[in-house]
Amino acid sequence: MFPADLPLRYRFLLRTYRWRRADAVPAARLRVPLADARVALVTSAGLVMPGDTPFDLAMKGGDWSYRTIDGDADIAGLDMHHKSDAFDGAPIAADRNVAFPLDRLRALAAAGEVGSVAPHHLSFMGSITLPEHLLRESAPAAADLLVADGVDVALLVPV
Repeated sequence: MFPADLPLRYRFLLRTYRWRRADAVPAARLRVPLADARVALVTSAGLVMPGDTPFDLAMKGGDWSYRTIDGDADIAGLDMHHKSDAFDGAPIAADRNVAFPLDRLRALAAAGEVGSVAPHHLSFMGSITLPEHLLRESAPAAADLLVADGVDVALLVPV
């Protein structure tokens, strides 16, 4: 069932993890053409603006908070705080666009493919194994921020 080339600890984790079921959510229809849409990014790479509070890597179950990243941020200067060792962070360290393609989004806006880049984007820490606070508190607050910013499309970039 699980690939034999995974380290034993990950195979064990996958066999014993308490998976959660989520009810399907109907797809939302875009209300404006993509060329007129304001677009935001949402990443789970644990990226943080310089000087912002890092994610708490010691928090049991994972840090369920989120950070905002300014739309005009220099992404090369973003700090990465991610708890999982289940992926290779080297590509993200070399180019933040791997996990947070803000430079690519800016290029799409400049080319007229999307309407505009949102003033704020969101960063969560991945590997949240106890998501109750995330589901009840962080996610609704994050959605409210995107709505307040007039975001039409949120691109999810999971890590």
